[in-house]
Amino acid sequence: MQNTLTKFTFLASLLICISGCSFFSDSDHRTVSFPGVYKIDIQQGNIISQDMVNQLRPGMTKQQVRFILGSPLLVDSFNQERWDYVYSFQPGGEGRSQETLSIFFKDDKLSHFSGDFRPDPKAIMEEAGMPIPEDETSTDVSSDSELLEDVPAEDF
Repeated sequence: MQNTLTKFTFLASLLICISGCSFFSDSDHRTVSFPGVYKIDIQQGNIISQDMVNQLRPGMTKQQVRFILGSPLLVDSFNQERWDYVYSFQPGGEGRSQETLSIFFKDDKLSHFSGDFRPDPKAIMEEAGMPIPEDETSTDVSSDSELLEDVPAEDF
């Protein structure tokens, strides 16, 4: 009788502990999360900034590209003419974001790149000493609100 009562108590406490974990579970991430516990930010890969991408020019050597962007995260062993830079960031307990940049070479010279970054034309023109054309779009909000007065409200 004593042995049966001990087994029952053990199983009941085990069941309560397991069901208690589901109370704290985060249904979006399928992980157990306890209230008040700090979750760290997770950064992986090469940090890529727009300033780095603006420095890239066609015809650069692999050494020059490596100096600007750092060592690539992925170098294809079958295609030495392609380097991949990947950066992922997951703030504690939130969704993950990822940025990629693929660099392509031809005859060991930078030919083009693709990914989540595009060169900023204004930065390139400033570096070359070319005059930057003024934007024709209005940045004055008051003039835009005058244009909206003529639009019927049901169009919004």
